[in-house]
Amino acid sequence: MAAPSESAPTSRRRSEKSRRATLSAALELCTENGYDKVTIEAIAARAGVSKKTIYRWWATKGAVLLDAVTELVVNDTPFPDTGDIDADLRTHIGSLVHVFTSPVAGPAYTGILSEVLHDERLARAVNDELVIPRVSLVLARMREAQEQGQLPPGADLHLGVEMMYGPLYYRHALGRPLPSPELVDALVTHVMRALRTSVSS
Repeated sequence: MAAPSESAPTSRRRSEKSRRATLSAALELCTENGYDKVTIEAIAARAGVSKKTIYRWWATKGAVLLDAVTELVVNDTPFPDTGDIDADLRTHIGSLVHVFTSPVAGPAYTGILSEVLHDERLARAVNDELVIPRVSLVLARMREAQEQGQLPPGADLHLGVEMMYGPLYYRHALGRPLPSPELVDALVTHVMRALRTSVSS
């Protein structure tokens, strides 16, 4: 009989394998058929897991896809630190646009945004798991730049973040084209200029 210390890692590996298969299956089905046609039954069949396994970790298909999209955003939109906050913001926002326009994450996130309008639990999860952590990351980087003298002490960093990232979510929610690289550059330039000139008295 295997000791607990020997069996636990195997169990964790098996669980992680099922989890990864579930996330991949959900994204594949969303890409192929659209968010509305994705079901827990279809995800389970594609992933080769039981519905019981899925419901052990997620309450709805929206929660499954949110986990999948969050992983893509975290992995594919790192916030660089070159010492130039303007350049780093352009890179970060550009990578976020790339993720949201991809055929994998784009349809899933659009579906999630439509779902949060009538699913309060999913809306909280979107904020808690995706939006707030990413905003905190950007604010931390901007505060560091502020301490380095790249931004004035009185700059309203929270407002700056809203001004830069708001257009992305607005366009995505309404199905409008996301900003081109040129528009991303212009957006960052405009917001950073505003932060540097509208210092509190």
